[in-house]
Amino acid sequence: MAVVGASAQNLTGAGATFPYPIYSKWFSEYAQQHPGVQINYQSIGSGGGILQVTSGTVDFGASDMPMTDAQLAASKIKLQHIPTVLGAVVPVYNIKGVDKELNFSPDVLADIYLGKIKTWNDARIMKDNPGINLPANPILPVYRSDGSGTTFIFTDFLSKVSTDWLGRIGRNSSVSWPAGFGAKGNEGVAGMVRQTPNSIGYVELIYAMQNKMSFGTVKNAAGKFVKASTEGVTAAATGAAAHMPADYRVSITNAPGADAYPISSFTYLLIPVPAKDANKGKVIVDFLTWMLDHGQGEANALFYAALPKTVQDMERKSIKTLH
Repeated sequence: MAVVGASAQNLTGAGATFPYPIYSKWFSEYAQQHPGVQINYQSIGSGGGILQVTSGTVDFGASDMPMTDAQLAASKIKLQHIPTVLGAVVPVYNIKGVDKELNFSPDVLADIYLGKIKTWNDARIMKDNPGINLPANPILPVYRSDGSGTTFIFTDFLSKVSTDWLGRIGRNSSVSWPAGFGAKGNEGVAGMVRQTPNSIGYVELIYAMQNKMSFGTVKNAAGKFVKASTEGVTAAATGAAAHMPADYRVSITNAPGADAYPISSFTYLLIPVPAKDANKGKVIVDFLTWMLDHGQGEANALFYAALPKTVQDMERKSIKTLH
């Protein structure tokens, strides 16, 4: 079906790598169903997406990190956050001779990235993984070198579970890492961990699944080791969905509940209000409605969680105010 009142349109967007697998599927399907519409998306990281949309060089941005009050105030363009799906960040690792699933306590993850836990056979890692023969090899942490929403989600979680992390490093899309090596994008971190023995990294769940990588369980706020799944992400979102703020900017890391996966997050499209080009604005509004009507049903197949119905209902009202 053609978009009402809109001629052929080429839209450009840029930002988060976290949702790139589902965005590329959605934008392709939407274009096939709407002749004359092309949506080009650059997977450059949330920091780049925020920079490009606030400077007006793209028609929309994408970020897993909700923009801060300061970023919104500094933007020349008024922006609306629209959550699209939920995802999980998982600790991936490559340890020769270890093919079992490892358990990670939150303080252990923080201290690995702080450089305080240096070897795989450290007593604290062994305590969480009885019966697994871990080597004395040095741990090589891998982190995102670009401004990254995935980094924000991971450091937001670490800031909630480690006072040392909060005091020394904090939460942001880019931080000053005390240890390890950088790689660009979720793709880059997954690739570096795959080719580097004794390494650990953090990536969005689908990148671990697509690359057939080992990833560990993480102890949640209820004290239970939970493996990332769409169900665990949905459980983490339950409380936030019931009390969602009008601007949708919310953190769901370390959420309460026995089944909640603790490193979960919404991811957002950042929509200029009003659109610089009215016809493009109509396409964006139509796409967002299509994303709720059709796209949500495709989330699970790509290891994302669909938006809770309460959030979808809120968004339909927000979308009507965009043009």
